[in-house]
Amino acid sequence: MSESDITVMNIETVKTIIKRRCEEMVLEADRYGDTGLTGVIDRILDKGLVINADITVSVAGVELLGIKVRAALASFETATRYGLEFPSGTNYETEAWKEAQIEKETCPQCEKRVSKKELLEEGCPWCGWQSAKAEKRELEELIAE
Repeated sequence: MSESDITVMNIETVKTIIKRRCEEMVLEADRYGDTGLTGVIDRILDKGLVINADITVSVAGVELLGIKVRAALASFETATRYGLEFPSGTNYETEAWKEAQIEKETCPQCEKRVSKKELLEEGCPWCGWQSAKAEKRELEELIAE
């Protein structure tokens, strides 16, 4: 087996891994009841997808071509959580960037992403769920009146 055969096999392995991961995300989305394309895309953006591939073309043991591919697909929030670098010239003053910097939690009732501070202190604006801290504060306010 030549080195170029090994490289081709590695590319096929990478394709297989990507395919399996996408299938896992589809199954995961299926568990949450969101089986459409939007559910899969939402999962990919939430979890992130990273592709690392090293491709070499060699003839008689001499490397003729070497390509390194590094790609990441994720939302701003996921990218900042994992410390991914953004291209130079990225405008960090946009609303999307500021929103991505806010630490978020998933509401236990409706599973929407909400600011951690808002979720703990006030509750979920989507479904009305309240944390124990918010319920306690509300009860103390009622007693004080």
